[in-house]
Amino acid sequence: MAISDGQKIDYLFKKIGFGITKTDTNSNKVAANESIASPLLLRGDKVIKDAASIPSTKPGSSSGVVTVYTGASTVECTADITASANRTWKTGFTDWIPPEFGSTYLVNVYIHTSGDASNAESISNKVFITGSGNDDEWFFDYQSGVLHFIGTNLPDSVDFTGKSVYVAGARYTGDFGVGGSTGAFSFTDNRLQTTTTNEEIIIEPAGTGYVAIDSTSGLIIPVGTTDQRPTGQTGMFRFNSTDGQVEVYNGTGWTGVLGSTESVTLDEFDGDGSTVAFTLSRTGTSASVWVSINGTVQEVTNTYTVSGSTLTFNEAPVTGDKIQVRNFFSANTTVVRTSNIQDADGDTKIQVEESADEDTIRFDVSGTEVLALTSGKSAFANAVQLASMTTTQRNAINSPTNGMMIYNTTTNKFQGYANSVWVDFH
Repeated sequence: MAISDGQKIDYLFKKIGFGITKTDTNSNKVAANESIASPLLLRGDKVIKDAASIPSTKPGSSSGVVTVYTGASTVECTADITASANRTWKTGFTDWIPPEFGSTYLVNVYIHTSGDASNAESISNKVFITGSGNDDEWFFDYQSGVLHFIGTNLPDSVDFTGKSVYVAGARYTGDFGVGGSTGAFSFTDNRLQTTTTNEEIIIEPAGTGYVAIDSTSGLIIPVGTTDQRPTGQTGMFRFNSTDGQVEVYNGTGWTGVLGSTESVTLDEFDGDGSTVAFTLSRTGTSASVWVSINGTVQEVTNTYTVSGSTLTFNEAPVTGDKIQVRNFFSANTTVVRTSNIQDADGDTKIQVEESADEDTIRFDVSGTEVLALTSGKSAFANAVQLASMTTTQRNAINSPTNGMMIYNTTTNKFQGYANSVWVDFH
């Protein structure tokens, strides 16, 4: 015995209206008394991912995720030969946009000469969804793209000989699936990668928002050698494993970012009267290295030069000379911009411009200013102690220059170098 229409309707009523399983006839168990859940199947691969991109009014031509079929692109259907003659017609396309998105998405149906899509959209060829009053309505399945004349009769007074059914409407041609668009990205476990080679990853907060990494651990920045530096973009930063420091691209070149206690190194050597070249513990330049002999700072170029890790004197320091080398930076060119260098409690410090555009360098020790340097003078607040040495040590100074001052412990005299000779001050 065939299933009655009443049983079929009861099944649909419970399935669609209540999302439950039909376990008995309606007379024995109404929908409200059914208890086994049976939600409708929603295939993830058929979920319209970009539904928000479908406009509420059908566009006049294809745009974005909407492909419009009209005029010459009106779809000519093929008859379903498994159904009775001319009863069902297939567009060959799925995923037509239903009127759920807007009434203008209702498809229009025409019956016209086969092979003439350009002239199909004529009011004289149109058949209406409500039929002609002769029980000849049609129904269109937007998901499968199949048109079915659902009424008892086929369209009234229509001869299908040499004719086809045409459908004009719009289809969704965007992406399907659950979740938002991943764009040019791929995800593997906890790794995010671009799918296009050499493509940037851009994080752009809206308005005055900012990027925050909410963690108490750490952030690993790119690590590479000097030879592996990328093409610089202003603001780009990385850790240079060649010289062991963080560096930033300032718009014209890569420069080191100082923050290590090893930013200044000290090398000490003893003169022997013959050695002119000494090996430093790290590389530097003549501009980044300060050299002193027996406490007297030497003049660069006229006295020494630095290339890489080699310090070379113009003349060999004599036996007994104490050579001190302070190498301030490991990078070839480093620019340090700061207004204050101070100890932990802030009472001993070097200040650059204590007030705006003052152009004064101040040295404070234990909360007291002891020296202020301007372009015109050096103002000392305390006594100044000159380098103290014997006459022998004085005479061993490599290439003394006019203006040098010392205290000679052999003669107990203040002395200065003027007109290429040492003279007493008193």
